[in-house]
Amino acid sequence: MKKFVSIFLVLALMISSFAGCAKKDETNTGANATPAATSEPAKEEATETPKPDVTIKVAAIETAYGADMWTKVCAAFTAKTGIKVELTTDKSLEDVIGAGMKAGDYPDVVHLATGRPAALTETLIKENGLEDITDVLSMTVPGEDKKVSDKIAGGFTESSLTNPYNDGKTYMAPMFYSPCGLFFNKGLFAEKGWTVPTTWDEMWELGDKAKADGIALFAYPTAGYFDAFFYALLYEVGGADFFQKATTYADGIWDTAEANKAFDIVEKLASYTEKSVPSNANNDNYLKNQQLILDNKALFMPNGTWVVGEMKDAPRADGFEWGFTALPAIAKGGDAYSYTWFEQLWVPAAAENKDAAKQFVAYMYSDEAAQIFAESGAIQPIVGFADKLEGDNKMFYSIYDNGAKAALGSFAATDPVEGVNFADTVFGTVNSLVSGDKTKAQWIELVKKDSDLLRAALKQ
Repeated sequence: MKKFVSIFLVLALMISSFAGCAKKDETNTGANATPAATSEPAKEEATETPKPDVTIKVAAIETAYGADMWTKVCAAFTAKTGIKVELTTDKSLEDVIGAGMKAGDYPDVVHLATGRPAALTETLIKENGLEDITDVLSMTVPGEDKKVSDKIAGGFTESSLTNPYNDGKTYMAPMFYSPCGLFFNKGLFAEKGWTVPTTWDEMWELGDKAKADGIALFAYPTAGYFDAFFYALLYEVGGADFFQKATTYADGIWDTAEANKAFDIVEKLASYTEKSVPSNANNDNYLKNQQLILDNKALFMPNGTWVVGEMKDAPRADGFEWGFTALPAIAKGGDAYSYTWFEQLWVPAAAENKDAAKQFVAYMYSDEAAQIFAESGAIQPIVGFADKLEGDNKMFYSIYDNGAKAALGSFAATDPVEGVNFADTVFGTVNSLVSGDKTKAQWIELVKKDSDLLRAALKQ
């Protein structure tokens, strides 16, 4: 079971599921190398010929995607630019590179996401140890005629995960991602002649139509799945600035009109939810809630792309076909959001070969590199790349090409506060809203109370 509790739990499960050892490899172009220029590579043009004899050190966490893809990408980068690469990969990358970094020996490029127990990336963030890579966005992708900014899907360089200092600058590059959204049966919609709602008003209208046919509008596996849903909703009601304030427990944020709109939508959605859901919303019975979609007993459920694999052997209604959509917009013409988590690539501020390192980062968004990664199942947020995928993956990963924006980030980490589990307060309470055991007003008071406590404990 891949229970979606938080983006960090999923990444941790992916990483811990394989055992491995460090690998080090140096790639060069040998006698057939492209002659190198005699000057430093320009910061804004990634296609400039590199300085002679540059070797960059790349360190990449090895996850379920494996390490072979990194070996291939580094070789392709060397062939394209002439810059040699010394590659290190490991399942416990922090253990391999941590000691060297403390001694002043830094990699030039690191692929290591936030949210890992060792918190190496977070430590570098707190110590201002990340290089500003905003200029990479204006570089030309090596081997192509497009800028990096033209290749990265909208929203991915506008979040606290890539801009941790909220200073308008980018310090981490978005890498492999997985979208979340609302799953449904396209076959049922075709049979009924229904269209997928694009606004919440249309959602409620559809809910009334479905109710007349004995079908609930909504279901969810467990209340924990409301994290991706609620984060996307926060973006919809107030945008990135509101999301940032809400997820850092800003004083008074839950009393705003934007917050109340989000609470209203969840409360109303609870009234349209299949009433059996809370009793099965646990680790033992969550599949029963997912089965409601396959049996046409509910229309939509929040989930991640893994649900297709989880339910591949489950019975289903005749004509069933997976559908996937972002949350409906607040109003017609408004922004629709789909939550995603992604891994990050960064350059240490103490890196020795920053210009060449930035060329490597720029190359990550080439079609060539993206194809190598995709062969191992690692998909990057590159505009139009979903067109090259097949089957369900094409549907899932094209969501940001079809108008949806990416919702990114999560509630900020704090020092522990006894008795406070904010995820349970915000998301878990949905079960009580559906069952009627709690009202919206009671939910809001719980959120405000715990938010005040966490704001005081917010890690500096």
